[in-house]
Amino acid sequence: MSAIIVFPVQPGNPPYRVVQIHRDRVGIAHDLFDVLRLAHQAGLEHVDLDDPEDVRWLGGDKYRWTP
Repeated sequence: MSAIIVFPVQPGNPPYRVVQIHRDRVGIAHDLFDVLRLAHQAGLEHVDLDDPEDVRWLGGDKYRWTP
């Protein structure tokens, strides 16, 4: 199971995606850098955004940031 789950894009101004790490909701992300920031704040140092063992992208890949 992936340590990080990034949920589908939610409408907003700007749109965002909810990020969960180790089954805890840790915040929202507006881009890839936010996902990495949240991961580092949670103590994860080496995160490969392309590795499904690290990150599971729901509702689109890492480049999907609009509804």
